[in-house]
Amino acid sequence: MAKGAATPAITALTKAGVAHRVHEYKHDPRSDSYGAEAVDALAAELGVGPAQIFKTLVIELGTGALAVAVLPVPNTLSLKAAAAALGASKASMADKTKAERTTGYVLGGISPLGQRKQLPTVIDESALSWDRMLCSAGRRGLEIELAPADLVRLTAAVTAPVISG
Repeated sequence: MAKGAATPAITALTKAGVAHRVHEYKHDPRSDSYGAEAVDALAAELGVGPAQIFKTLVIELGTGALAVAVLPVPNTLSLKAAAAALGASKASMADKTKAERTTGYVLGGISPLGQRKQLPTVIDESALSWDRMLCSAGRRGLEIELAPADLVRLTAAVTAPVISG
């Protein structure tokens, strides 16, 4: 990593002995489309398609519990499919403040790994078609490249089709 201390996500991977690479890019503080910014910065440089770069969304299940959905940046989450995959009747996008407080990360830097309290996680099944994927490393402008199977294992995630349409 170029500068700064390791994030909890990177620490979790290192402690688990999981092979990974960290990629840093210049985050524009004016950007509010964090996933698109990561795709623009890294896809061509790393030779990966936009569908290999995943975003982490925090959702609130019908029970009031929070959960995480991980899906390719270019796609839209089906809240109904995510809820069903996690055994809930419905889901909605979580409140920003609640998501940040619960995960310990800021919006745009929420990683599925190293959360303050590991939330139930669903990863879109398309991740399994790649030998490597990228997801947030726990800070805006920082991505982790790893094998999808490792992400599934470390987050105790379920995989399911959660893309809308």
